[in-house]
Amino acid sequence: MPKFRYVAMDSKGREVEGVLDAENEARAVAAVKDKGLFPTSIVDLRGGRGTPKGPGAAGNKAAASKGKGGLQAEIKLPSFLGTMFQGRIKTKLLMVFTRQLATLVEAGLPLLRGLHVLQRQEKNPQLHAAIIGMAESVESGSTFAEALAQYPKVFSMFYVNMVKAGEASGALNTVLTRLAEFMEKSQKIRNKVRGAMVYPIVVMVMALVILGVLMVFVIPKFKEIFTDLLQGKELPPLTRMVIGFSDLVAHNGLYLLGGIIAFVFVFRFLGKTERGRRILDVVKLKAPIFGQMVRKTAIANFTRTLGTLMTGGVPILQALNIVRDVTNNAVLATAIAQVHDSVKEGETIVSPLEASGVFPAMVVSMIQVGEETGALPEMLMKVAENYDDEVDTAVEAMTSVIEPIMIIFLAVVVGTIVIAMFMPLVAIIGSL
Repeated sequence: MPKFRYVAMDSKGREVEGVLDAENEARAVAAVKDKGLFPTSIVDLRGGRGTPKGPGAAGNKAAASKGKGGLQAEIKLPSFLGTMFQGRIKTKLLMVFTRQLATLVEAGLPLLRGLHVLQRQEKNPQLHAAIIGMAESVESGSTFAEALAQYPKVFSMFYVNMVKAGEASGALNTVLTRLAEFMEKSQKIRNKVRGAMVYPIVVMVMALVILGVLMVFVIPKFKEIFTDLLQGKELPPLTRMVIGFSDLVAHNGLYLLGGIIAFVFVFRFLGKTERGRRILDVVKLKAPIFGQMVRKTAIANFTRTLGTLMTGGVPILQALNIVRDVTNNAVLATAIAQVHDSVKEGETIVSPLEASGVFPAMVVSMIQVGEETGALPEMLMKVAENYDDEVDTAVEAMTSVIEPIMIIFLAVVVGTIVIAMFMPLVAIIGSL
């Protein structure tokens, strides 16, 4: 029986290679899929007669035609290209691709032809290569969802499952439109939150730069002047404190910088551990100024994602698993896991949400009404729309509060330095 060497991707995007026995290439492809893998290259070891599947296939047809001499390149090149082209793609590009594909499918074009149309006009090399690979997978008999799953770093599990539900229900164009709308709204919220963070970050960075210049270059000059003019007289306490801090920064600046970098690394490391991430997420939710914005953003993302999945036909248990995996808040993820267990046991989703402490009473009540009336997806989308407005309000409130706080902070820092430096000058002038 012929032997086939295959290169495939598993569900987590890792590359898998192996050899199997099969009657022909089609049986080999089916055998690889039965293993839960997504084939990207199938090669007949009797003479390199196989046809590459997936990303990089088009670039290897010449190698396949060379027989044994091109066999090694044919095996290795698809895996290289598959890895290279699975980089992160901006949400805006993916959103435009989804919207255009939905329009083409809704206009009556077959999916494969629509992919070829988008392939010709796509300028981004990563997405272009992904579209080529998906088109070849669909052409070889894979479903669109299976083709998307070959690119886990480009298309999230949420995206793949939505498409899978759309294909099963025969409403792929509707699901693609919903996906595009979902990405547009999610991107809008992210942009607002990032925009609100720009001002305080810029002000803080500028304040640190100015403070560093004063401490390293300006204050030491004043220290020399005071030493010459006061002739050993004691400086005021505030002046001594500022000069002492200046000496610390000037003589130990590298150590301080190293300490800040070490703190950032420790902070990031804690954020990757389960316990550390949970502690940090609890702090984010309870932070005095940012907490409300973080909470409302998390609620909007949760309700919109779950509502979109359920509206697209994804079963609630599967939808809850997907939402739990894609959420960025450990506290919310724990609550979603508890909701999943509750629904699995035949109970309601309300009690775990209420016990989490993340969701306000109004949100819990609206979800409860939606569950009781059988209109849970619609109610979730209403909550998401309401919290979009809440996020806007929270961003504006945070911006209006942060601006005076930052101004007061800068005034206190600069004012303290100025007063500390002028107090000895006043004493010197008085003595003259």
